Amino acid sequence: MELPRHIVDAVVAQALTEDVGGGDLTTLTAIPATVQSSAQVVVREAGVVAGLPVVIAVFRQLDPGVVVLCHVAEGATVSAGTTLATITGSARSILTGERVALNLLQRLSGIATLTAQYVAAIAGTQAKILDTRKTTPGLRALEKYAVRVGGGYNHRFGLYDGVMLKDNHLAILAAQGIDLAGAIRHVRRQLGPMVRLEVEVESVAAATIAAEAGADLILLDNMPPDQLRLAVQAVAGCAKTEASGGVTLQTVRAIAETGVDYISVGALTHSVRALDIGLDI
Repeated sequence: MELPRHIVDAVVAQALTEDVGGGDLTTLTAIPATVQSSAQVVVREAGVVAGLPVVIAVFRQLDPGVVVLCHVAEGATVSAGTTLATITGSARSILTGERVALNLLQRLSGIATLTAQYVAAIAGTQAKILDTRKTTPGLRALEKYAVRVGGGYNHRFGLYDGVMLKDNHLAILAAQGIDLAGAIRHVRRQLGPMVRLEVEVESVAAATIAAEAGADLILLDNMPPDQLRLAVQAVAGCAKTEASGGVTLQTVRAIAETGVDYISVGALTHSVRALDIGLDI
């Protein structure tokens, strides 16, 4: 679950530039420079904590004299009212960094919390919960980290680390007279042996063709559970299978019980609700 420091520092620097700009006018005019203070970061609802290293990075960049003492471990499941960290030092620095620190901590904890709920919902099955590329621009590394904290797994990080033939790719190739099997063989010839090739299909018949043509992973798009089960049986272990499309906490268990290997959930990052966390002086 490592979160590289250089990535954290880059995101934090951009966020501070965006929020603070030339200076926190309210704090600079209202709070004397000599005032020291202490604040507690408190979670208002139960959840999984992700992003404490980011909070530390915010205050490290703003003011190295500010001390952040974490009281829970990253990835801990906490109840409402739990104090996550204590921040001591310049009152000006604490007030200036408050919103950036909370914005990132709340979002990452929200992602970890939702991911953990999906993971719990499929406990006892062979399926694994995956994220997608539907992430906030500029925050992908942090958001995918939060998915891992919540017990999920990462799909591709970008377009550069895996091949995924989706419906639009296949439509363009079909217009050139290249069918599904031909498309897979065409792409496979150009790949190294360590590159995974995934193909999106919408029917059991297409899943069978994809498996026979040499796809490593078959994305079964928007299929109901009975069709997913048939597709898994048709593929018969020749390729890994991934269910995707409109997955919810209410439907994920039934999807997992069809025997698919992976379930990708875009909602983990594209529409997650931030966990309610506050900073109290």
